[in-house]
Amino acid sequence: MAEQDEDFARMFEASQKAKRVEEGDTVQGTVVALWPDVAFLDVGGKGEATIAIEELKDEDGALEVEVGDRIEAVVVSTSGGLQLSRKLARGAAGQRQLQDAFRAGLPVEGKVERAVKGGFEVRIAGQRGFCPISQIDLARGTEAQEHEGRVYTFRILEWKEGGRDLVVSRRALLEEEQRERAEEIRREIVPGAVLSGKVASVRAYGAFVDLGAGIQGLLHVSEMGWGRVADPGTVVQPGDAITVKVLKVDDKTGKLSLGLKQLQADPWEGVPGTYAAGQVHRGRVTRLADFGAFVELAPGIEGLAHASTFPPTGRAGSWKEAVSPGTEGAFEILSVEPEKKRIGVALVPEGSVRARAEEAIVPGARLTGKVERHERYGVFVFLAPGRTGLVPMAETGLAREADLAKAFPLGADVQVEVLEVEPDGRRIRLSRRAVLEAAEKEDLREYTKRSEPQEGTGFGSLADKLRSALKR
Repeated sequence: MAEQDEDFARMFEASQKAKRVEEGDTVQGTVVALWPDVAFLDVGGKGEATIAIEELKDEDGALEVEVGDRIEAVVVSTSGGLQLSRKLARGAAGQRQLQDAFRAGLPVEGKVERAVKGGFEVRIAGQRGFCPISQIDLARGTEAQEHEGRVYTFRILEWKEGGRDLVVSRRALLEEEQRERAEEIRREIVPGAVLSGKVASVRAYGAFVDLGAGIQGLLHVSEMGWGRVADPGTVVQPGDAITVKVLKVDDKTGKLSLGLKQLQADPWEGVPGTYAAGQVHRGRVTRLADFGAFVELAPGIEGLAHASTFPPTGRAGSWKEAVSPGTEGAFEILSVEPEKKRIGVALVPEGSVRARAEEAIVPGARLTGKVERHERYGVFVFLAPGRTGLVPMAETGLAREADLAKAFPLGADVQVEVLEVEPDGRRIRLSRRAVLEAAEKEDLREYTKRSEPQEGTGFGSLADKLRSALKR
């Protein structure tokens, strides 16, 4: 018995929920009775409804329905039972139906006949209505000829003089539709979603994309392509239909960040098979920073020529004189880190014969470099792009109290001997003293050779003693 009571309670609750209809809802019902002024319809769980008999007649006054026929109608009132209108559903409203539509806020069809001062004259079911210019569309400033002769759906805002003077609005319905559509779209807008949209406007920093129902997101210039985009207008134009990926949704502000390049292949995926240390590739300088120059090797692939890869001149920032944005040239690949999307490069001077630094910088080699900087413990010497060695104080050939800056001016050429190179090639130990000592020995040998007398000549015992002392 308890189970039967529960079943009955559930059925009763379901029937009560089913009866909850609102004005403006479209329902279907079966004609169960035809009276002289009104017809009764069975609308299922929603109960019984009435409709004026005039709404069921054709232009000649003949009834179009019989008992048992199913028809579709719009709910115009729920007070004291459901009252329906078939003409509103068909867009063929009369005076009474217009009044019902005004009370219930229901939409009606009307034709824009002509533009008048401040708006448009609209004909609705034989009645003249007025639509203010601000209420004809969502967009402001549209041309009048765009609307004249068009049939739209309106909402009656004002009912004056028994319906002889109507004020209507199309915008009110469009805004409602937009809000409903916006709710649907917002449910689809989640990070990672791929959506279609239309470019609404283009700015210097990117473009705003309309995803529908007035919802716009920002497509930043940095997200337009894997390569550097200087002008967003070269990628998109207002009105363009594009597909974008949702990158970020700010729940607090409602701001949307969109991306275009994420739907294209990442050019860095092919870097390992294309670039390797020691290779030379053509590149173009895109921009300068305090620490170096960014070089575009291919669309979406940028390398960094660090400031340390340029020969020092003794003047701060003078390396920028060798390159400027737009400069094209040959660049040697120094390092490749695909996982970090980093490539180290160095400018190869035009006309120079490039030799791998690893082949020249070996212990015992004598090289000419440029003084890069001074430290209390020694002098750093630039040998090749990315290869700088240290001349410790003990290897400078100077007394401890000597002035390093004066003896080794910044940017000056200096000859050094390679003493030690660590296996990873990062630390190189140099000596200036070894070069100086070797030069002294060479000078002494030359002097000794020049000082030896020719055969058959001599200076006596004093000359022999001097010669013997020099040899020792």
